[in-house]
Amino acid sequence: MSAGRRPSSRPPAFSAGVVVVRRDAEGWRLLLLRAYRDWDFPKGALERGESPLDAAIREAEEEAALRDLAFRWGDAYCETAPYGRGKVARYYLAETSETGITLPVSPTLGRPEHHEGRWVGLDEAARLLPPRLQPILAWARARLGA
Repeated sequence: MSAGRRPSSRPPAFSAGVVVVRRDAEGWRLLLLRAYRDWDFPKGALERGESPLDAAIREAEEEAALRDLAFRWGDAYCETAPYGRGKVARYYLAETSETGITLPVSPTLGRPEHHEGRWVGLDEAARLLPPRLQPILAWARARLGA
């Protein structure tokens, strides 16, 4: 689905997340999180009555302890094509000034949801992210003017 279009109905599984970026001397850095061998941006399922943007903000805090998010590009988003069992993930773009990475312990799991977090450049992100997230990365890159 193209960026900014609203789906006519929700897919069977729907999640929301944030492409978190920060700028340093080398350019834009993106936060990637790894669970097992899979790299992704912070994201997760919506809770009952929660908007996708609110879910994305909550997931960034739950998965990476990020509270300093500036949605400089507004509430525009980009969604993945359906994957897995028809799941669709919506991503927003936000900037942070935080440089550290914290992987909080999930009360449900008793451990962090992810095994690793990294700040990476755009080229490294392209190497690490799976094919389903390459359009999200291209969308973010275009919005960043990079």
